[in-house]
Amino acid sequence: MDTILAYFDNIPSSHRSLILVGGIAFFWLIEYIIPLFRFNYKKVNHAGINIFFTLTTIVVNFVLAFLLLKVSDWTVANKFGVLQWIDLQFPELSAWWYVLIGVALLDFIGAWLAHYVEHRVPFFWRFHLVHHTDTHVDTTTANRHHPGESVIRFAFTLLGVFIVGAPVAIIMLYQSMSVVLSQFNHANIHIPKKVDKWISYVIVSPNMHKVHHHHVLPYTDTNYGNIFSIWDHIFRTFAVKDPNTLVYGVDTYPDASENANLKSLLKIPFNKYRPPTTLNADE
Repeated sequence: MDTILAYFDNIPSSHRSLILVGGIAFFWLIEYIIPLFRFNYKKVNHAGINIFFTLTTIVVNFVLAFLLLKVSDWTVANKFGVLQWIDLQFPELSAWWYVLIGVALLDFIGAWLAHYVEHRVPFFWRFHLVHHTDTHVDTTTANRHHPGESVIRFAFTLLGVFIVGAPVAIIMLYQSMSVVLSQFNHANIHIPKKVDKWISYVIVSPNMHKVHHHHVLPYTDTNYGNIFSIWDHIFRTFAVKDPNTLVYGVDTYPDASENANLKSLLKIPFNKYRPPTTLNADE
């Protein structure tokens, strides 16, 4: 574990880029081999929109990255935060447990809680809608985030670093895992239901997360997790639905052409608010 932490403490930007691009390329290939759905769409054109949003997410996080480093350094120097408290109280604790706790708490605050709040607060939901308007969910959907949402999510990650007292190595490890797991659970791949079910006991599996992308409530407001599935089980937001019955998108934005238009997508947060209206759990 010490070797892993040493690597992520000084991980080059080129390696972080390789993790992002390599993950997309890997799951993109798997989608061709064992797709869950055979979409009637031009995969490259669909990817273009989502890759644009991937790039804006990268820019936002790159510009604001210094804040993560400043907050992390402050918590470590001042022994502030959950991990710093654990280190003081239980110095003999295995590094594996230390890292697991750190990554899990960052996943809770930076991913699950951020996601939950985005669905509960109309102002945040306006930005998150761009992610849900994708009617052909695949691995490129993972980073389909409006620039405004990227800022919101960064703020929650920053809050997580502050509360957790996470050193840089754990932050980089968490972000790398978050990228790959998000690409995995959005990927349009077929996994045997029993295998997917067992995976979902620990991490967020493709079938588990796809339920979240079903076009109507209450399913849209379930399965908020990104890395670990435990948070949805704890907070009773876990739901199951036959993946073959899923309809992707969101009921308030049913126009496929609108949802594939970059200009329209960028304007969504500033349009007149369209509250969810369909509440039929049987659809």
